[in-house]
Amino acid sequence: MSDTNAEQTGTARPVEPPKGGRESIVPVLVVVAALVAVVQVASQFVPPFVLPSPAAIVRAMIDILSTQYVHMGITALRLLVALAFAMVLGVVLGIIMGIFPGIRPYLRSLIIIDTGIPALSWMLLAIFWFSQPEIRIFFILSVILVPFYALSIYDGIRALSRDYVEMIESFRPSRMQVLRYLILPHIVPYILSTTKSVIGYAIRMAIFAELVASAIGIGSRMSLAQSMFRIDLVMGWTVILVVANIALQAALNALDKALLKWRPEASVR
Repeated sequence: MSDTNAEQTGTARPVEPPKGGRESIVPVLVVVAALVAVVQVASQFVPPFVLPSPAAIVRAMIDILSTQYVHMGITALRLLVALAFAMVLGVVLGIIMGIFPGIRPYLRSLIIIDTGIPALSWMLLAIFWFSQPEIRIFFILSVILVPFYALSIYDGIRALSRDYVEMIESFRPSRMQVLRYLILPHIVPYILSTTKSVIGYAIRMAIFAELVASAIGIGSRMSLAQSMFRIDLVMGWTVILVVANIALQAALNALDKALLKWRPEASVR
């Protein structure tokens, strides 16, 4: 009856927020169980050095977590520092492109050129240019991740409502006030969505960079396991990285809900 009245009066019914607990976990558990079953069946028909059983992978994970925590910490620190730097620099570049029309074409062209350079090229150049592994990995991750933030923030500023711009301009604000009260609150969702989009890619690039440019870190450990034909360790590292990515995505989603709880969430029926 209430639905009919709502349709007749033209008023929108409130949409219940999606239940994030059980409904989001169950599909993950189903997919994980299916993958474990597939690996278990396939491991019965191939040698262990081709595909180990889930039990062997779990034993390898326990061994990794109990002995390789230093390498995990080093990789996590490298990733955190590079991601934070790329976020700050990318946001600054995006804002500059958004509010300075004279600089915009040149800076945007430079960023577009950067996005066209393969990641492998940056890795090889970093090996030639820098002798310290930390600087190599920081450089590689930075030049790869900065364009994601810069272009996203620029698009976010372009998407600003003209009504908001005209309203704030009626108060004759300074450029810093426009930045503080209009632009920065507006681009927060773009920063969060970009971080959620690139975090998995950043993890893969960090591992790849360590594999070719460092003797310590998860990438180097995976390379060592490959050279020793320890595919159980390779699979163990892979599962750990997948779990870490899922945990980071969950943390970012929680942060998104905490910072943007004022924003209504649309639901398409």
